[in-house]
Amino acid sequence: MANRRQFIQSTGVLSAGMLLGKNGWSAPLTPDYISNRPAMADRKFTSTAVEEVIVMIKKQLPNKELSWLFENCFPNTLDTTVDFEIINGKPDTYVITGDIDAMWLRDSTAQVWPYLPLVKKDAKLQELIKGVINRQTKCILLDPYANAFYKDVNKISEWKDDVTKMKPGIHERKWEIDSLCYPVRLAYGYWKQTGDSSVFDSSWKEAMQSIIQTFTEQQRLHDKGPYSFQRNTTWATDGVPLSGYGYPVKPVGLIVSTFRPSDDCTLLPFLIPSNMFAIEILGYMSELLSLPAVNDLSLAAKAKALQVQVKKAWQQYGIIQHPMFGRIIAFEVNGYGSFHLMDDANVPSLLSLPYLGTIAPNDPLYLNTRKVVLSENNPFYYKGKAGEGIGGPHTGADTIWPMSIILRAITSVDEKEIKHCLDMLIKTHAGTGFMHESFHKDDASKFTRKWFAWANTLFGELIMKLYKERSALLKTI
Repeated sequence: MANRRQFIQSTGVLSAGMLLGKNGWSAPLTPDYISNRPAMADRKFTSTAVEEVIVMIKKQLPNKELSWLFENCFPNTLDTTVDFEIINGKPDTYVITGDIDAMWLRDSTAQVWPYLPLVKKDAKLQELIKGVINRQTKCILLDPYANAFYKDVNKISEWKDDVTKMKPGIHERKWEIDSLCYPVRLAYGYWKQTGDSSVFDSSWKEAMQSIIQTFTEQQRLHDKGPYSFQRNTTWATDGVPLSGYGYPVKPVGLIVSTFRPSDDCTLLPFLIPSNMFAIEILGYMSELLSLPAVNDLSLAAKAKALQVQVKKAWQQYGIIQHPMFGRIIAFEVNGYGSFHLMDDANVPSLLSLPYLGTIAPNDPLYLNTRKVVLSENNPFYYKGKAGEGIGGPHTGADTIWPMSIILRAITSVDEKEIKHCLDMLIKTHAGTGFMHESFHKDDASKFTRKWFAWANTLFGELIMKLYKERSALLKTI
């Protein structure tokens, strides 16, 4: 498995039209920007709707390098990471992250999310995403506290010695609120696009029950709950203090997230962006469970009641007073009055909240928060010769994640800022034609993970959004 923590020099495979220089990949040798996609026969899945969109949007992008990036990145999940089949008469789609052969509930949702608007034009693509929902349901039922799974339910993880309740089929068992939010987001988005409720069968309802139970347990209103995690490691953010339960929290109604979306442990266990995401998806869940075809009004009422409880707690404990900016949203709190002020590139983050539908992009509370996280007031905001953006502990100091630059553009209402983000993304792919996990703030040829499908597809989603909402801007790049 690739070491996600190791900070590496670009070592991608030489592609046609590319030149390897002393500082990493240079720009293409030819102005044609030859595609870096796999050969047609080597692609994991092909969607006619996706291919048509690539051709259509490329024609509208006068910047050839931007066009080339879109062509490479947008289909990367389908080209390289999906394994689709029919199991027991139902579509089943296993989705790896790229260079790690495991399926994260978060990543797998985020990787196929940008294709949802196209499913009505492509029955095969609709079945593929339906298969992701079915596979995620199986994963949740195997263990709602796990974040990543194998296709083979009998496979034993390299992390088998973690001090937690590991089972075969689980790659890693880090409890992260967002791991259970993303599958609900995908299911809801799929239904909104298709009107198809057939995927919401008895197994799916059982998974929703498990999500509600897990969220409730991790409110820790009466005890610490059944989950703890410890690992024999020298990497501080993989270890959880106080016998694997984390630092104490006051039971105020918020949900504990032992780990962040970055797979790093939280400092203060109430991770606010993830709690806000949970508030949003509990509303989705209640709506889906109330559908005539699903008709579980009792479970829908439980989801709604939990949503109200967590929202009230967030409004009381998740908003703090910053000495320079006034009221802002905290990153982490403990319910006792302590808060942790930072932001991380992984989603959900404070920056990404409008993208997840949890707050309006022009809300004064969000705008104040955004000013903080996109400034030196965020300890993980870096600015250097190569670019500026948010990183996080996962890849170490001075590393910027393209994902944060993409989300900054997606959530921005300022065209000048959006253009600035696009310019950085064009300049920091190190000539590879793909987005990476992170790059050094002063040298984009030093990056982590040359194959990271989430970042690639998210970049495609940004271009799709701009094409739909700001097509004139794209023609100025």
